[in-house]
Amino acid sequence: MSDMPLPVVLPSWLRWAEPLLQCMFRWRYLRFATVGASGTVVNIAVLFVMQEWLLTILIADRSLRLSLALVCAIAVATVNNFSWNSLWTWADRLLDEPGANIGMDAASGKRFVKYALSCWLGMLIQYGLTLFLSVYMYYLVANVLSIVVASVSNYLTNDWWTFRQRPVPPGE
Repeated sequence: MSDMPLPVVLPSWLRWAEPLLQCMFRWRYLRFATVGASGTVVNIAVLFVMQEWLLTILIADRSLRLSLALVCAIAVATVNNFSWNSLWTWADRLLDEPGANIGMDAASGKRFVKYALSCWLGMLIQYGLTLFLSVYMYYLVANVLSIVVASVSNYLTNDWWTFRQRPVPPGE
C-alpha cells in the first residue's frame, strides 16, 4: 500500500509528529478506527442535539425521542464514515480500480449501498445495545460502548465486501 497523506494538515507546532503519525496510519485499521472516532463524535453530537433540544419540542415521551434520535444519529454518522472511509481508509483500492471514482456517481452510490448494508449488523448491534444499556447507565455512555462493539463487524464486512481488493487480471 502506498503512503497515504494524513487526513488533515498539521499545524506547524505539530509537524514534528508527522512521520510518527504517517507510520501509524499506514495500517488500514488505524485509519478505520480514526474515521470511526470521528463518526462517534458526529453520532454523539447528533444524538445529544436531537434528544435534548430538537425533538423535545415535538415528542414528550423520552424513550420514543431516544429511538428517533438514535436513528438520526446513526444515519448521519454512517454518511460521515462512508465519506471518510472512501476518501482515506480504502482510497488506495478505489484509485487502483479501473473506472473507480470517489464522488457523486453511480459507482459511489452502489458502494454506499454496499457500505450501508455491510454496516447494518453493526447498526442493529449499536441500536439494540444502546437501548438495552441505557436502562442501566447514561445513554451517551451506553451509545459509545455499543459503537465499540459494533465497530469490529463493520471493519471486517467493509474490508471483505464493500472495499475488497479486486484481483489483478493476468497480464497486467
